[in-house]
Amino acid sequence: MIENWMAEVQKTRRTLRCNMLETVLNEFDSRITGLSHDKRKQKYRQMAENPFRFFRGNAYLFYYDVTKIPFSFHTPEDKPTWIQGDMHLENFGAFQNSEGDLVYDVNDFDEGYMGSYVYDLLRMTVSIALYCEQYGFTDSEERMRTFLQAYYKQLKKFVKGKESPVTLFFTEENTKGPIRKVLKKLEKRDLARLLDRWTVKEAGRRMFALSEELQPVTQKEQQKIEAAWCQYVESLDEEDRKKSEFYEIKHIVRKSGSGTASIGLDRFYILIEGKEECEQELDDIILEMKEVRAPVPAYFMPYDEEFWLRYGHQGERVVTTQKAMHHHDDPFLGFVTIDNRHFYVRERSPYKKRIKPEDIENNQEFDKVLEVFGGIAAKIHARADRDIEHSLLDYHSEEEILKAIGEEYDAFETQLIFMSMAYKERVKSDYVLFCGWLNTKFI
Repeated sequence: MIENWMAEVQKTRRTLRCNMLETVLNEFDSRITGLSHDKRKQKYRQMAENPFRFFRGNAYLFYYDVTKIPFSFHTPEDKPTWIQGDMHLENFGAFQNSEGDLVYDVNDFDEGYMGSYVYDLLRMTVSIALYCEQYGFTDSEERMRTFLQAYYKQLKKFVKGKESPVTLFFTEENTKGPIRKVLKKLEKRDLARLLDRWTVKEAGRRMFALSEELQPVTQKEQQKIEAAWCQYVESLDEEDRKKSEFYEIKHIVRKSGSGTASIGLDRFYILIEGKEECEQELDDIILEMKEVRAPVPAYFMPYDEEFWLRYGHQGERVVTTQKAMHHHDDPFLGFVTIDNRHFYVRERSPYKKRIKPEDIENNQEFDKVLEVFGGIAAKIHARADRDIEHSLLDYHSEEEILKAIGEEYDAFETQLIFMSMAYKERVKSDYVLFCGWLNTKFI
C-alpha cells in the first residue's frame, strides 16, 4: 500500500512538472516566437543532445523558475544592473576589436536587459556545474567558487580604483592557460580566412559559396533587405560611418545552423564592398544580420518603462548592450526594421573563436579559464552603468553589487552555489521529462 502511494505521488509530481514544461515551451516557442512544428522539432532535437544543451536552449524556463526563488543578495529594484541575460560558458569568445586587439570577452547580447546581477551569476554557475558533468571535470562546486571569487575580486579592484572597467580588457598579456593559447593561435590567422571559407570568385566577382549552411534568398527577401539598407547605414555611429559605396551589397544569403535558441529567427550573411573610391585593394567584408525579439529576462524582471521607451527597437537594444559592455566596439554595429521585425547587424569576425572542452586538459586549466570569465563578468556589469552616452543608470553598478553582498561574501558564495547545485539537478530531471515529451509530441 505504501509503495502504491509513493508511486502515485511521484507520478503526480512528474505530470505537473511536465505540464508546466509543455506550457512554457508552447508559450515561448509557439505563441511568442511563432516557430513552426518543423522548426520546433529542429530546435528540440538539438536541446535533446545532453542536459547542458537543453539548459542553453531554454533561458525562459530558467528565468521562470529562478525568479521565484528568494535570494538574500539582490540589489534594490531601483538599482538594477545592465545584465548580459544569457551568461553561460559558451557565450564567451575571442575576436578582434576595432582597435585591432585580439581580446576574449562576452560575445552574445541578444538577451541584454536591466535586472539583478544575481541572475547572470546564477545562470553562469549552473552552466559550470552542467559543463563539469558533461565533460568530465571534477568538483564543480570548487569550479564555481573560482568563477565567483574572480568576479568579486575584480569588482573590488574597480571600486578601489585599482583598475577601470572602461580600460580593462583581456588579451594575451593578462590571461593564462587555454585562453592565452587561443589568443596566440589567432595571431597567425589570415584575415582572408573567413572569405576563403564562405566565398568563391566567379568571373572576377566574389560571392558566397552556397551550401547546407548558406542558402539563397528569395528575390523578395533580397529586395526588402536592399530597400532597408539605408536605415542600417544611418544607424551606425557617425564617427564610424563611411561613404555609401563602402556598404554596397554584393551578395546576400540566408544563414542556417547557428545557435539552438536562435532557431526560427531569420539570419542573413551580407557581403559588402568594404572599400571606398580612394582605396585600391579589394577588401570585401561579411556582415551578419540577425532577427531579434524582446529579451527573455524582460518577461520575468520588474517592468522598466523608461527602458522600453528608450529601447523599443530590439535591434537597437542589442547594439546598445554590446556598446555598453565592450570597449572599441564593432564599427559595423547597427540595426534595421524589415516588415515590422527587428534586426541588428554586426561584422562576422574572422577571429571569432571560443574555448572548447578539448582545449582544457584538467581542473587547473579550467580554473584559469573561469578566473578570466569571472573578471569579464565583473567588467561588463561595471562598465555598462555609466560609460555610454545617455545611460539609463546614474550610479555605479559595481558599488551597488558590493553593497548588496556587504561583509557576507562567504554566505553569498555558499547560497549561490547551493542554489546552482540544486538547479543543476532540476535541469537534469527536466531533461529526462523533456526527452519523453519530445518523443511523444514531436515524433
